[in-house]
Amino acid sequence: MLEHFPPLPLIIDHVDRSDFIATEDEEGIMLALRHHHRVRRIRLSMPVSNLQKVLEALDNEFPILEWLYIRPPVDQNMSLTLPKLFRAPQLRHLKLSNFAFPVGSPLLTTATGLVTLSLDDTSPFVYSHPNDLFRRLSQMPQLEILGIAFHYPSPNREVKRELLRRPLTTRVILPNLRWFGFKGASAYLEALLPCMTAPFLAKLQVMFFDQRTFHLPHLLQFLSTAENLSFGSATLIFWEGWISAIVYPNKDARVYAFYMDIVCRGVDRQVASAAQIFRVLRPAFSAMENLTLEYQWYGLSSEWRNGAHRTRWRALLRSFSNVKTLRVDSALVSQLSRSLELEDGESHVELLPQLKELSYPNLREFGDAFTAFIDACRIAGRPVTVVRRRI
Repeated sequence: MLEHFPPLPLIIDHVDRSDFIATEDEEGIMLALRHHHRVRRIRLSMPVSNLQKVLEALDNEFPILEWLYIRPPVDQNMSLTLPKLFRAPQLRHLKLSNFAFPVGSPLLTTATGLVTLSLDDTSPFVYSHPNDLFRRLSQMPQLEILGIAFHYPSPNREVKRELLRRPLTTRVILPNLRWFGFKGASAYLEALLPCMTAPFLAKLQVMFFDQRTFHLPHLLQFLSTAENLSFGSATLIFWEGWISAIVYPNKDARVYAFYMDIVCRGVDRQVASAAQIFRVLRPAFSAMENLTLEYQWYGLSSEWRNGAHRTRWRALLRSFSNVKTLRVDSALVSQLSRSLELEDGESHVELLPQLKELSYPNLREFGDAFTAFIDACRIAGRPVTVVRRRI
């Protein structure tokens, strides 16, 4: 049928959340791919068995292809690979999920005009050395969006061992990069950041897997020196399996400047991880004036009622010494109340020394510990206004 139509550009788009593709749809896709010189856009999400057939049909040059998006179902994490002869010299947007890390692919050698490069859920055993990655990125001066996400973490010790064996020698300048996202081992990110210059970066998003310790000096330096990143307001969200920290330029902003997820279970572990990271990053967030604490678990589990140890909460609050407005979800009031109960040698005044306003959804949950905290602030000459406000 295609032979009888004018040679217009072809768009192949099949994203089915049911993870099913009809035989006639698959046949239509394969037919269109045979006209590789006319395909401008490919967006596919389908079972791995079907994708493998499609990948075989990509073993050719696609001279006008501008957009390529391929993602298998979430529960089918078999690692896919790009065919060796696949070329797309006009490619602008490349988003692959569950692929073996394709840094060595000839595609990235020819697609030097990329604006978007997103490699999601990459196979865990193929962490590419940063030198190899940066050599490819240095050939992509137009890159605006870069995302690298590993499906599972390679242990930090393995990443460090490889970096000691083969030190970094490559630096890369990405003059147009606006958004950078990373998911994986913190040691790999720490290796990338000091060798990467992105003068106009406006959004940084990171996701760390569960770790006992976080050593992030280069992340701190990167955040502190990024000219276009400013931090005035933060929201910490406690989920059942992770904690999110969303940092905005100011309290009215709707687009974040920094977004961090930490995958860990248990309230005590979540608060401890957040406290450890924000203690390290504290200098970068010294101007932050607004803090919101939210709870997004499904129901109040017994684990949540037990909560985090009071010292962990106090450590977390100390990282926000310039906060003037604190908003607290009702499910967190009892948690914070316990953290404000004093022990020998402790003082209320050391926590949130610049606080001016404290917001609750429900003032009836305002406990004795909070009352004592408010009174201590008043006596110290810095009265705190209590406001009922929905989070």
